[in-house]
Amino acid sequence: MILREKLEQREKLILIDQASFSSNTKGRKNNESDDELRTAFMIDRDRIIHSKSFRRLKHKTQVYIKTWGDHYRTRLTHTLEVAQIGKTIGKGIGLNEDLIEAIAMGHDIGHVAFAHNGEEVLDKLLPGGFRHNENSVRVLTKIEKLGKGLNLTEEVLDGILHHSGFSSSSSKAFTLEGQIVRYSDKIAYVNHDIDDSIRAGLLREEDLPKNSINVLGKSNSERIDTLVKDCIYNTLGNINKGMIEVSLSDEIANQLAELRNFMFENIYKGSVLKIERDKAKFVLEQVFRYFLKYPEKMPEFYMDIVKKEGLYIGVADYIAGMSDDYCLLLFNDIYVPKIVVY
Repeated sequence: MILREKLEQREKLILIDQASFSSNTKGRKNNESDDELRTAFMIDRDRIIHSKSFRRLKHKTQVYIKTWGDHYRTRLTHTLEVAQIGKTIGKGIGLNEDLIEAIAMGHDIGHVAFAHNGEEVLDKLLPGGFRHNENSVRVLTKIEKLGKGLNLTEEVLDGILHHSGFSSSSSKAFTLEGQIVRYSDKIAYVNHDIDDSIRAGLLREEDLPKNSINVLGKSNSERIDTLVKDCIYNTLGNINKGMIEVSLSDEIANQLAELRNFMFENIYKGSVLKIERDKAKFVLEQVFRYFLKYPEKMPEFYMDIVKKEGLYIGVADYIAGMSDDYCLLLFNDIYVPKIVVY
């Protein structure tokens, strides 16, 4: 028996009935032969990690623009934290950790430079708007490997597409593993953004909502521990009642929402970072408008997209793939005068 078959049999022994089994995947757009060593979801995880768009996450902002301190999160370190939290929740419930990891590794791959500021700019400038979760799927299916895409399984793409949204009315992934990534994303960014904000001197621990801290925990690790355990036990309770759904208990969910709202009001949308947010938006918008005017200045690959799907789509694909550093480099090259010695 080859190794992959042993791994697939192992899944059937240790995972709960409601888990996603690699041997029962809904498959890929283009059929492939089974791998000798890896299950379908292991292949997807590896393809995402080895992609160019994944590597660029290390130079994409999480919250703080151009922070030179080594200890601030980037989009890449956020992704790793989401994956680890998600795998811990998944193991506690008895779900497929390989699928959780694959979804987590790809969930933010479509994010624009300069955090959500970049997403807001493209959403305003594009006729059809812009949503990073949809762009993540586009990058993985139509941009990577010069347009060939990574040919990922339907479970992974669906989990990535549905990782956004906080309200209970938001559409959910059809796998429990995909739903876990949606929760682990929120657990990760709310808590690590608090940690980074305190490190930056923009928040003090005593500023945080007292009721939320009393319920969830005073430290970053205490809060994550509370949220992870609650997600595991509450989801197992749902399954025992016949509800195939990942969720937090009402009290814990409400306190996480309160912390998240606090961060939006004071950090993400607050006045303390407004000047830097406005600078980032200005840079991205000017670069976008330049390539709308001079699309021939883009690489040939994106010019092909312009010809097939239109000017705005081609320019958006080029802009959305840029790291913060590359976008700033282009802005300087385009708009900042050069010193010429005669």
